[in-house]
Amino acid sequence: MISKLNLENILFLDIETVPETQHFSELDDTKQALWEHKSQYQRKDEFTAEEFYERAGIWAEFGKIVCISVGYFANQGDLRKFRVTSFYGDEIKILKDFKNLLISHFSQTKHLLCAHNGKEFDFPYIARRMIIHNIELPYKLNLFGKKPWEVPHLDTLELWKFGDYKTYTSLKLLTNVLGIPSPKDDIDGSEVYRVYYEEKEIDRIITYCEKDTIAVAQIFLRLRGDDLLADDEIVHI
Repeated sequence: MISKLNLENILFLDIETVPETQHFSELDDTKQALWEHKSQYQRKDEFTAEEFYERAGIWAEFGKIVCISVGYFANQGDLRKFRVTSFYGDEIKILKDFKNLLISHFSQTKHLLCAHNGKEFDFPYIARRMIIHNIELPYKLNLFGKKPWEVPHLDTLELWKFGDYKTYTSLKLLTNVLGIPSPKDDIDGSEVYRVYYEEKEIDRIITYCEKDTIAVAQIFLRLRGDDLLADDEIVHI
């Protein structure tokens, strides 16, 4: 039962990704051909491989991470505090800094990672990018040989499904139906490519990523039957 979990043992997170290069033409011929083949089913005859390339960030083989935001409960006596911070910039540095956080503060058996659709996206994406960059996987992302009940991951999408695997419920929809306040978004996921490559405004992406991380924590609290976080309980560091 998630209500029995100690919130201070959970690291909530969200990632933002973009295609590995700004333009399709920057890929070498082999990678272009691989992308054309990989994206064939999704784009069908509606888009060329080049036109569809802006969406390449959702595949770890063709994208890269530009921000990982994390949040964790660090209660001070009877005061509940949720601390939020972000790793951004060079992808290798992002991955190494995130790994260092896991090793130094979230490496024990009791520690868990939590994201929305994390088991299908965030967790494997981070692991794949680490392997691509020859970064040894930290324990919390190395799932080789683990039994399902040994995987230290929580997923608010999976929790919301209650065993129904036919549906996908977005973070935005779930916060709405659960009555979780959400400030007016500056950007959404479909705009991260443009904001990163064309407008070069990483701060807007960080803000968006941190808001999603907070939303994941709020959903988890609602699923437990706990009170939502108030604004004065959230600390950006």
